[in-house]
Amino acid sequence: MKRQLPDFAGQPNKADIWYDLNDDWPLIEASLAKQYSIRIRQHGDMPWEEFCSLVAGLMPDTPLGSIVAIRAEKDRKVIKGFSSEQRRIHREWRQRQADSKLASPETLEQAAKSLEAELARMFGGGGATWQEAVQDE
Repeated sequence: MKRQLPDFAGQPNKADIWYDLNDDWPLIEASLAKQYSIRIRQHGDMPWEEFCSLVAGLMPDTPLGSIVAIRAEKDRKVIKGFSSEQRRIHREWRQRQADSKLASPETLEQAAKSLEAELARMFGGGGATWQEAVQDE
């Protein structure tokens, strides 16, 4: 049976995706050229599965790998030692991720419902919802 290779558009946890196929395309091209000596524009017939495998295997010493390492960094001590340009890259990516989560009213509504359900589970359900409690005051 053929194993399904990753499809970057349908990743289950978008928080673990540190690049954008559209915005980071120049970095992807440069990284494929550096690591594999592949000029992607000359391979118009490359299967999607192969492309996904190549991008997934990019190492940290490529242009995209360097940017991903900056964007994905969580250690405050490492971030504190970043240059101003690295901090800018890190900050802009985090802001972009936050904006994309807040952009959808449906996402916010779902988050509120999830929080409400979790609080009801933790502190005993059956009472009024937070919206009803606020309205009663």
